[in-house]
Amino acid sequence: MTTVCQENKSCMQIVKIPYLSADQVSLLQTTSKSKVQSMFDLLKTYIASRSDISEDTLDHICSYFILVRARRNEILVSFNEVCKGYYFVNDGCLRLFTYNIDGNETTRYFGFKGGFCTALPSFIQQTVAQEYLQVISKSELLYISRADFFHLVDTVPQFAAIYRGILELGFINAQKRIYGFQGFNALEKVRWIIEFQPEFLLRLSNKLAASYLGISPSTLSRIKSRI
Repeated sequence: MTTVCQENKSCMQIVKIPYLSADQVSLLQTTSKSKVQSMFDLLKTYIASRSDISEDTLDHICSYFILVRARRNEILVSFNEVCKGYYFVNDGCLRLFTYNIDGNETTRYFGFKGGFCTALPSFIQQTVAQEYLQVISKSELLYISRADFFHLVDTVPQFAAIYRGILELGFINAQKRIYGFQGFNALEKVRWIIEFQPEFLLRLSNKLAASYLGISPSTLSRIKSRI
């Protein structure tokens, strides 16, 4: 296990546990076997649910990921950094946020358990992020470097389809939010989020949810008590 500490950041534990194929896992003791398998089960389920894929190809994809354990409030990508990798959330939650001209936090995306999350424009273009990728609860993540990610996109059609799906879903959600929020007051924003993304209010604190909606936590609390 390696502990990495970066300037102005908390420490992040990088647990370099390689993915093992079914044949390799069968050689381990039963306890170790279940632990190794479970680390990648959610990722394999995510991929298999979106494409027709063999177990061997799943093994190949998973072999490029490493386990990362991150602490609450840890910054994975800072405002002036270039994003170098992608995260799959095994457990916990991530968010992408920045500060507006008034110094208030503005969140544009939450990465929940069972999904991918990164500072995507920076990841693709290799420019500074101009936003923060933050851990908002103690998290277990599967990390893949940018080079390995695009190697899989170029060489494994099923993974290329996953990437295309991520881009399409991101665009659709962004459009829904932009056009859904245009001209909305606080009550209408909350009703919109209940209709289109109800998990936000169930999984997040009022402070975090309010930073996504562009309203104050106290306003959100009052509205939730009325609806």
